[in-house]
Amino acid sequence: MIQESTQTAQPKRTSQQAIELLKQRFGNQLSTNMTVREQHGHTMTWLPNQPPDAVLTVKNKQEVSEAVKICHEHDMPVIAFGIGSSLEGHLNAPHGGLCIDMHQMDEILQVNNEDLTVTVQPGVTREQLNHYLRDTGLFFPIDPGANASIGGMVATRASGTNAVRYGTMKDVVLSLEVVMADGEIIRTGTRAKKSAAGYDLTRLFIGSEGTLGIVTEITLKLFGIPETTGSGICHFPSIEDACGAVMTTIQMCLPIARIELLDALQIKACNQYANLELQETPTLFVEFHGTENGVNEQAELFADIIEEFGGTDFHWDTNEAERKRLWTARHNAYHAACALKPNARALSTDACVPISRLAECVSATAKDIADAGMIGPIVGHVGDGNFHVLLLVDNDNPKEVQTAEEIIGRLAERAIAMDGTCTGEHGIGQGKQKYMPKEHGNALAVMQAIKSALDPKNIMNPSKIWDTGMIGT
Repeated sequence: MIQESTQTAQPKRTSQQAIELLKQRFGNQLSTNMTVREQHGHTMTWLPNQPPDAVLTVKNKQEVSEAVKICHEHDMPVIAFGIGSSLEGHLNAPHGGLCIDMHQMDEILQVNNEDLTVTVQPGVTREQLNHYLRDTGLFFPIDPGANASIGGMVATRASGTNAVRYGTMKDVVLSLEVVMADGEIIRTGTRAKKSAAGYDLTRLFIGSEGTLGIVTEITLKLFGIPETTGSGICHFPSIEDACGAVMTTIQMCLPIARIELLDALQIKACNQYANLELQETPTLFVEFHGTENGVNEQAELFADIIEEFGGTDFHWDTNEAERKRLWTARHNAYHAACALKPNARALSTDACVPISRLAECVSATAKDIADAGMIGPIVGHVGDGNFHVLLLVDNDNPKEVQTAEEIIGRLAERAIAMDGTCTGEHGIGQGKQKYMPKEHGNALAVMQAIKSALDPKNIMNPSKIWDTGMIGT
């Protein structure tokens, strides 16, 4: 049922000749083992598994280029794979083809301390990068929760808990090296912090979900590790009150680094999963960055704001161990929520709205879930209007599956109607294609024209973002 409603069936394209050529060139780096193929087609998504015909593990950009050239010559689809933490079927291979696994391209190539930049290969993960930078006084702030690869974060335009202060991937990527659909390698920019020289190709590829090319090198902005970091928690009588406090915090230009919402059900899940004893009401997790005096001032101002909205039991600390304990609980929210219904499948979705509509959208979504009799904790990077719903569904119960899909659909429609987006972080992939025409209107045709121009054979991650049939291939 999910398969029918989210992805139109397409004829599978295969090329045995291409696979033979790939075997000759790459030997044991190429696998056609079904288990390996399924691992690369189905990861954290709830969509049905559509494995590629083969998986190639690459070590450098030249190998990526050579493999893509072979696939281009034989009209064979190509899907790039990082860590596998995507949620909307980005890595599925509905037409078969070659999955290029980038995880061994994990070198940190150059750190420029004076310029606050770093250049990395796509297989580097955010945790690996920050571990490497720990003695430089610098850090990479984009934190989507999962230990995603930098290449995957570029592909999905990732953001996360720090976005309210440091922005998203589009704000921290300076330049890219990309293998195009014909195997040619291009570079989209420089280490300069700004440029007025021609089209901004860097941001064209950010968020393109591997449909325009394969990123093989990324140059990123870095930031200084703050002198003091303070983390805190506070509780509210309702979601509306918590969101009201968030909106006022943003409107007062308080330079808060993180501000995360967990609803009462998610707090209950975290308590059970991590042996916590938090008050099971809508809760904000916050973090302040700056000098010692600056952090103290931010915390005092925040305390004044939440008092107006019934916020209670606000306490914060600069202790590193306490901060890690707090944010570990937040980052484990997905697994904690899944434990509420152990035999269920997790249908994770997100939306993003203007901050002024956040309380309305979150409240309406929570009511929708409750009225439908479903279990669906809500968490959110609410400082930028983005929140997530994790619906726990018995996949063997067709009515429950249908109800969950309807809730997801209503959330997407609700966010778009509020001048928001059907996805703030997860991306489109296969799962949210149906909402693209309503969100983008005639602009969707411009996206399709770009795709056709850069990938005329439609081999780069086909049938993602929109159905292949929509562009006549």
